[in-house]
Amino acid sequence: MTNYCGYMGKVVLLDLSTGKAENYIWTDLDREKYIGGKAMASKILYDSLTGKETPFSPENLIVIATGPLTGTGAPSSNRFDISSLSPLTGITSSSNCGGNFGHYLKKAGFDALIIRGKCERPTWVEIDNGEFRFHDAASLWGMKAGETQEALQKELLAEHGKPVRCGMAVIGPAGENLVRYASVISGERAAGRAGMGAVFGSKNLKAITSAGDAVPSVFDKDKALEHHKRWVSYIRSHPLTGEQLPRLGTAGLVSSMQVHGLLSTRNYAKGRFEDFEAVSGEALAEELNVSNSGCLSCPIRCTRRVPVEGKTVKGPELETLGLLGGNIENRDLELLCRWNYELDELGMDTISTAGTLAWAMEANEKGLWKNGLSFGEVDGLSQVFDDIAHRRGIGAELAEGSKRLSEKYGGKEFAIHSKGMELAAYEPRRAVGQGLGYAVANRGGCHLNGGYLVVLEGLGMNVNGQTPRGKADLCMIMQDLMEAISMGGQCLFTSYGVVPAFMIRNPNGLLAKTVNAVVPWIGPAVRVLNKAPEIACFQLFLLPYTYELNYTVGMKMNIGKFIRAGERSYNVERAVNARFGVSAENDKLPKRLTDMPQDPKRPDTKVPLEQMNMTYYRARGWEKNGLPSEKKLRRLGIR
Repeated sequence: MTNYCGYMGKVVLLDLSTGKAENYIWTDLDREKYIGGKAMASKILYDSLTGKETPFSPENLIVIATGPLTGTGAPSSNRFDISSLSPLTGITSSSNCGGNFGHYLKKAGFDALIIRGKCERPTWVEIDNGEFRFHDAASLWGMKAGETQEALQKELLAEHGKPVRCGMAVIGPAGENLVRYASVISGERAAGRAGMGAVFGSKNLKAITSAGDAVPSVFDKDKALEHHKRWVSYIRSHPLTGEQLPRLGTAGLVSSMQVHGLLSTRNYAKGRFEDFEAVSGEALAEELNVSNSGCLSCPIRCTRRVPVEGKTVKGPELETLGLLGGNIENRDLELLCRWNYELDELGMDTISTAGTLAWAMEANEKGLWKNGLSFGEVDGLSQVFDDIAHRRGIGAELAEGSKRLSEKYGGKEFAIHSKGMELAAYEPRRAVGQGLGYAVANRGGCHLNGGYLVVLEGLGMNVNGQTPRGKADLCMIMQDLMEAISMGGQCLFTSYGVVPAFMIRNPNGLLAKTVNAVVPWIGPAVRVLNKAPEIACFQLFLLPYTYELNYTVGMKMNIGKFIRAGERSYNVERAVNARFGVSAENDKLPKRLTDMPQDPKRPDTKVPLEQMNMTYYRARGWEKNGLPSEKKLRRLGIR
């Protein structure tokens, strides 16, 4: 149990091979160091994995972890994390989800669920107020995500004699057939990246449902409620979280990315798409958006609702619009909405699907692999997606991802991935700090795990995107802050509020221009803060998370401790990945991004990665091999 509020005080280890559930020891000291979510999962994997496991072996673990703020009423606090060895990258990875499973896992009495072993046959697991029941999933095997969840509701109704309010985590055909980038679906939201759905499939685990009556406690209800009101008011008044995201969703970034040359086009050969307006957030809002919605407890309401096949369903996010739009030269917005729905139903990550597809189109164009796929020719791609999910025809090969295909057929220089994971939609040659983030990100080509410096380099602020100056230190601190925010169970979109509103409302003003010019020079100050975060023994409302942990959880927190917790999370994940072969040799990008300027007339429009990597390792206090030393791990309390 725990002396802190917000937590349920229990972590459980479920062995699918034996059907036994047992308590996993997780102390208040662990909670103070790792708080929850992805950091908690990384430490569990660090303590459990030896480096000999493989993604599809029964010994591999799945860790589903919540944060202490989930279920407490804190703004945007519904996220949960799924971590495991990734079939796509071969190293530990994570996927964050806004579905309701984490909320109901806590209602069942658990902060985290650790899964090992393998079911003998297709199975779904029911969690009911702390009790586990195994059910035959033969009738569900082969179903898509939506119909699986509908069928589970019927089975629960038949079992309990009444409708059951519960959270669900399910896989579609892609997970069953071990597509390396298969996702896990909760409601309409996806834990999309890194192939967590394939790990479920390898364990014959079709679904988990969770229900219960438990309610997390709150340390100081009056102060927490007052803080929630103030924070929600701030979120709704900020130009990004209160205006752009509610009005256009993440799709609203398409136009800004086009302006700054950041929009991946034709497999990242270019940074601008001639027909970008057809797949922009403005077009989506004007032509197809039916209504807005959002995750539980979220005031931002950034989700689009669009018509597909006579239904109103979740619309595409920025990544899907960019990567299944300009990156394969498709301008059909209705088709994009349909593909987004189809891929979620099949249980497949839209980012890796699109990145692999773009590589295959270019490989076909260059004569490396004659597969019949071409840029701009989009008829029949729905069938290709279905073939990938069922590993039929060329789909069986596309299911392996762009890294493995380029190793087989050639074309490594235009296989746009890092560590085996396809990159997000932000073309980094006009935002080199984002390029560094992609390369050093622990889980591979992830914009968020990479620190999301693109928000400084054009999508929120206008810091010079071509200079490497200061980017290593900024990348480090942004990564650590995002790690810390995720620990509580909160959405990273709340971090947009850290960007001062005047930078958005008046980007050409003297003050905004001055700040943008100064930011690349603050690297040394950031490094001092990283080395001695205890100097930041205060709180600022621009980082409201520390107040939230104080008032809701009863955990004494300030900015210094918060940053240190994020650093600890990032280092423990790096340390466990070192057991699976990760080092500086893996912190790379394809030559298209590092050797070929986006603009042939501007040699600086490429990512100067080697230079930034070494500065980044020094900033982190890592060895030249790109790994934290034993001394570093001890200093952070990981050892």
